[in-house]
Amino acid sequence: MKLSLGPLQYLWPRKRVFEFYRDVARWPVDIVYLGETVCSKRRELRFNDWIALAATLRDAGKEVVLSTLALVEAESELGALRRLVENGQFRIEANDLSAVQLCRERGLAFVGGPTLNVYNHRALAMLQEDGLQRWVPGTEHGPASLVELRDALSREGGIVPEVEVHAWGRVPLAYSARCFTARAANLPKDQCVHRCLAHPAGLPLATQEGEPLLTLNGIQIQSAEVVSLDPAVSVLAGVDILRLYPDDADMTPIVNRFRDALPPRLH
Repeated sequence: MKLSLGPLQYLWPRKRVFEFYRDVARWPVDIVYLGETVCSKRRELRFNDWIALAATLRDAGKEVVLSTLALVEAESELGALRRLVENGQFRIEANDLSAVQLCRERGLAFVGGPTLNVYNHRALAMLQEDGLQRWVPGTEHGPASLVELRDALSREGGIVPEVEVHAWGRVPLAYSARCFTARAANLPKDQCVHRCLAHPAGLPLATQEGEPLLTLNGIQIQSAEVVSLDPAVSVLAGVDILRLYPDDADMTPIVNRFRDALPPRLH
């Protein structure tokens, strides 16, 4: 079983991003996902910056995967996606079907991200024909669903891909063409002045009674609470990789806790 660090979901200042991944190079994680998955207006880092970070982390012994947007809405975003797919060095995490199509057309293997909405073994088999080699199930897939899907794929002679599950971090629940963070500040989406920078762990949303409800993160809605599977690591069946999402909290003890939670024979 391996540990991965998922793509950064929040908008952090450029300097902080570089400092964060400098620390990541020393962490006991096997795989690092890089790139913007939430909003194309977040341009603290450009394409060449992500590639430079990827090269640094690769030199530190990490497998690096470049993640794509979950919602592609404009021709400019498609052009940026095409450049990402054609980087020539690093595998892609395809988070929507336009990324899948670009990888398929070029004969490139890819990771199927959690926003591809795969709900049955035939859909997964079709994506494998397109080049999927690793699958990150969506939030709604529980252990029973994963076992059922894996067994159905095996019965029809399919090869079960690597399975990577969300093991720590706020859960991405939904995406929208609208920006919730801008709306909360009474700003139009196209004039948001990067309000997300003021919320490095998302904008908490509470009920009228003051109870935590959700977290707003640009066009993304997340859970209010951080989800952690580390108490259940030893009983996870059919899972190859545990994904931890970057957070505003100190991630070092979190990463170490998960590494220590892995059964010794799987280190």
